[in-house]
Amino acid sequence: MVSFFLSIIALIGGYFTYSVIVEKAFGADENIKTPAVRLEDGVDFVPMSSWKIFLIQFLNIAGLGPIFGAISGALWGPAAFLWIVLGSIFAGGVHDYFSGMLSVRNDGASIPEVVGKYLGSGFKNFMRIFSVVVLILVGVVFITGPAGLLAGLTPDVLNKAFWIYVIFAYYVIATIVPIDKLIGKIYPLFGVVLLVMAFGVSCGIIFKGYHIPEITLTNMHPSNLPIWPLMFITIACGAISGFHSTQSPLMARCITNEKQGRKIFYGAMIAEGIVALIWAAAAMTFFGGTAELAKAMSENGGAAYVVNIISNTLLGKVGGVLAILGVVACPVTSGDTAFRSARLTIADMLGYKQGAIKNRLVISIPLFLIGFVLTTINFDIIWRYFAWSNQTLAMVVLWTAAMYLALRKKAHWIATVPATFMTAVSITYILVAPEGFKLAHSIGYPIGIAVAFAALIVFLISAKSRVKTENTIE
Repeated sequence: MVSFFLSIIALIGGYFTYSVIVEKAFGADENIKTPAVRLEDGVDFVPMSSWKIFLIQFLNIAGLGPIFGAISGALWGPAAFLWIVLGSIFAGGVHDYFSGMLSVRNDGASIPEVVGKYLGSGFKNFMRIFSVVVLILVGVVFITGPAGLLAGLTPDVLNKAFWIYVIFAYYVIATIVPIDKLIGKIYPLFGVVLLVMAFGVSCGIIFKGYHIPEITLTNMHPSNLPIWPLMFITIACGAISGFHSTQSPLMARCITNEKQGRKIFYGAMIAEGIVALIWAAAAMTFFGGTAELAKAMSENGGAAYVVNIISNTLLGKVGGVLAILGVVACPVTSGDTAFRSARLTIADMLGYKQGAIKNRLVISIPLFLIGFVLTTINFDIIWRYFAWSNQTLAMVVLWTAAMYLALRKKAHWIATVPATFMTAVSITYILVAPEGFKLAHSIGYPIGIAVAFAALIVFLISAKSRVKTENTIE
């Protein structure tokens, strides 16, 4: 249990120390007028208070990731704690901060446009397609998961299919209405519910005598699946997630002072890391070990069962229902902002103004039709492809942050190191994974690591060349 407490302390300490270094490297300037002030349009560019934006950002990025991902990651044992802590501080927090603040510096641009400015048009065009695909996958993942949970809480007539229709109807509304009319009013409340639920679960495992194992690098996965790179893909949103970079521009269009960025972007990532840490600890502890956790998931439909039984046992019936509703609200409110981000990404790409509601519908309706078709595909398949594409997206955004810092002659290593690491994770995974090229580990591992180092060398050469020939760009 000591490791668990030290991990919580490390996450909080990381926010108060490392985030200051990150903010200084970026060069946040409270005197620069933000897009919310300069470009206010009453729809997407809307000034809001920083505490409200923090809770919305936290809820937007959380989704099922730090809960379902952490539960699945717990199968590897307390080694998961290390990745959640180190990933959140040195990778996820950096990724989220720069994805938000670079959007602020570029008129609230969607992440493909930001990537294009610093890495070139080739990356921009790739990211335009890739990010929209990721966002649609996120929207689908965050429909089927909560629909299943709601079906388990309601009479049989209100089955999973019924809740899918209900959630889709809500998505349509939330995607097209002005951001302050629905998201700005109720999402902060759901954000508080999610934090309170996580706090309740943590108190339950601490005060009801459950034994949280200490950190070890031993692989405890019942199926002996390798830690590298699988754990780093499985635990995404609780450590680093490319999906976050698609959400940050939503809030970049609402902040009124660049100094708010550290709390909103880096801070929300740390809060998500704490939630992931709590659920990982609860999952590996509640059932008595990783083998028992795997058995419970296999026999009862996966992570949703784990959430259900832990919440009801540790918090009682009322607390259990509230906790599950928190877990439902979390992904639903990430799914709708995923579709909203997809709408804005396409609109930015086409230069298609979104002030008129008909313009929003022209883009949104086809997105929802594609998403609905994808809900018929097996959830596990969708999740696996989302997990890999998610980390690949994070990799590109980190390289973007590194180039921004290099061009400003700042300490680019705070982004370059995690970018290199995530490149190794992403490339290695797609080479060896069943849904990838299925190469033997003895082949896939060295190729993945070699590609990561090659990417680092190319970056260093490119950055050095651009610094000599270009003026510093903001």
